[in-house]
Amino acid sequence: MSATLVRLVTFTDLNVEHSSVGHSSARQLSVDARLEAELSDGRRVVLLDDRGWTMSAGGADIRAFLTVEDIEADARTVVGPDEPVDGQTHAEAAAGHWGALAAILARQGVTVSGPELERARHDVELSPRLRDWIS
Repeated sequence: MSATLVRLVTFTDLNVEHSSVGHSSARQLSVDARLEAELSDGRRVVLLDDRGWTMSAGGADIRAFLTVEDIEADARTVVGPDEPVDGQTHAEAAAGHWGALAAILARQGVTVSGPELERARHDVELSPRLRDWIS
């Protein structure tokens, strides 16, 4: 029996190259995001490892208003479909995105369709370093 998709997981971590770690009035946050598929046989397949984002709060401490839920929502957005290009519709861009991820899994012997991936459970995990930075 071949492995099946259990869930999608986006792992987020503080990008220390671009963030003010340890500063009491951090005005900028940079986060790396890696999307993986967790499979029924325990394997994890990296689907995207080149995503992330940066946010700033002008002169304010960004941690004064940033929540874990904000990080989770942004993480799901940055690993999701990109904006349409060259006359594509949003639906076409999304279908292309999920289809490309399904193809990565197919190369690992996992049969799942793009629409199934789009509907899959998608959890976000924050690294301990990022959780500590937010709190």
